[in-house]
Amino acid sequence: MNCFFTVVGLCLCIFVFCALYRAIFGPGVFNRVAAISAIGTKTLVLLLIFGLLYERVDMFIDISMVYALLNFIGCVAAAKYLESQGGIE
Repeated sequence: MNCFFTVVGLCLCIFVFCALYRAIFGPGVFNRVAAISAIGTKTLVLLLIFGLLYERVDMFIDISMVYALLNFIGCVAAAKYLESQGGIE
C-alpha cells in the first residue's frame, strides 16, 4: 500500500508542475489565480498522503486544514483585489 501512495504522490507532484507552468505562463490573470488555487489543493492532498505514509494522519490532517484555510483566504483576497483593480476581464 505504501508503494501505491508513493506513486500517487509522485503523480501529484507532476501535476503540480503542470499547474505551475500555467501559473507562470497563463494567458490571463484568472487562469493564473486558478492555477495557484489548484497547486494549493494538490499540496493539501500530498500532505494527507504523507500522513498516511508516516502513519500520523491526525497530525497531518490538522496541518492540511490550516493550509486549506490559508489557500481559500488567499484566493478570495486575490480575487477581491483583482476585481477592485479591474484585472479580471
